[in-house]
Amino acid sequence: MGVMNSMQIGLQGLNTHGRRIEIAAKNIANLDTPNYVRKISVIKAEEDNPFSTFLNTNTSIPGDNSVVGGVSFTGTVQDPTPQEKVYMPGHPDADEDGFVKMSNVDPLVDIADAKMAQRAYEASITVMSMAKTMAQRALEIGG
Repeated sequence: MGVMNSMQIGLQGLNTHGRRIEIAAKNIANLDTPNYVRKISVIKAEEDNPFSTFLNTNTSIPGDNSVVGGVSFTGTVQDPTPQEKVYMPGHPDADEDGFVKMSNVDPLVDIADAKMAQRAYEASITVMSMAKTMAQRALEIGG
């Protein structure tokens, strides 16, 4: 795996976990919005080769610049948790029986999700920083 591959994986992590933080923030912002259904981020791990495959003398490191490993944001799904119904007959969002579906956002869950995404975002920054340092050291050796 090359330095540029490491940078690409770090960039994928920044994009993916940045989106996760945005989704959690949007959920928290809509905590009291009637009819709002909580969104859950869906991420996908890209195919990865274990490090042991590169230690095998019969295996060569691929020469192409394809990214091996990483993570990607694939979208959101709605939280299936049932929404609480509150009787508010005059509310514009009330159904024919006078009930309004409240948001199914649990702020503690979304705060925890945002915190995990923040840690993953920070880890991606660390990956990119380490790749940058390795590239700089390699240039010092050649110069």
